[in-house]
Amino acid sequence: MEVTTGVEFHDFHPELGDFRQEVCAGLNRRPKQISPKFFYDKRGSELFEQICELEEYYPTRIETEILAQRAPDIVVRLGARCRLIEYGSGNSRKVRILLDAMQGRLSYVAIDISRQHLLDSSYELAGAYPELEVIAVCADYTKPFPLPKPQRYPVDGNSVFFPGSTIGNFSPDQAVEFLRHTAALVGTGGSLLIGVDLKKDPARLDAAYNDAQGVTAAFNLNLLSRMNRELGADFDISAFRHQAFYDAGHGRVEMHLVSLKDQTVGLNDASIRFREGETIHTENSYKFSVDEFHGLAANAGFEPLDVWTDPDRLFSSHYLRVAR
Repeated sequence: MEVTTGVEFHDFHPELGDFRQEVCAGLNRRPKQISPKFFYDKRGSELFEQICELEEYYPTRIETEILAQRAPDIVVRLGARCRLIEYGSGNSRKVRILLDAMQGRLSYVAIDISRQHLLDSSYELAGAYPELEVIAVCADYTKPFPLPKPQRYPVDGNSVFFPGSTIGNFSPDQAVEFLRHTAALVGTGGSLLIGVDLKKDPARLDAAYNDAQGVTAAFNLNLLSRMNRELGADFDISAFRHQAFYDAGHGRVEMHLVSLKDQTVGLNDASIRFREGETIHTENSYKFSVDEFHGLAANAGFEPLDVWTDPDRLFSSHYLRVAR
């Protein structure tokens, strides 16, 4: 543990060997795949922030509007003395809406896999909210890690804040397992405030994941740059292209990196062969109806209590409580 400038920092960042092991295993599968959690090095986090500002990328804008409009109702649900735990905190911009509405002393735990991005945003948050207890945890929140206890303020319960529709990166079975893990973390009576992207016109989804400026493409391709830099791989970035499409049968957007030619890539003393047109599957983003998501949540031990959507029903925010 390290405490500097108002931020208590705990570093459970996955070892480089974990990254190398998962990448090597994924590239030797058929079809090839790499977890989307590896998008978020410092450069990837910066690119994702740019994506969130794009006109085509509606989720961030609409979720922010929902949170701003419904903040009074949400903070009543959360309670004035909850320990607020944010998964994938990123720039911690959305949580400020809740902090402004709560107007009190609070323990906030920011969890993110990108160490420097986490530290930068946590220091900024601590400066903006001097009475806030900021605990920054660098960790992969999909895996077990010790949750630090609050030191400055007593808490009445735990609430996880999981904005951004990242739950869609999991398959439905994985989502249920992840939600069960979250239910165990917050405990009986604990709660979850989660963003969920809704099913909609495929053309809207296509535009969101294939933006005209090519920022999403750069975000996807940065994964290859990261492997070159951190793992000593020799990917020719220009020999791959970004691909994203909606698979209606599975109810998900898929993102891939497509090899533009037959080629061999060196990685960790191994040679990875690609055929022309072969892909690395880098992300799924499942879309749900409200009822579909409530079914997943109920299977994981959560009781759905509130759901808020925009007028066009493009996005939803759900308040769930662990069933007693």
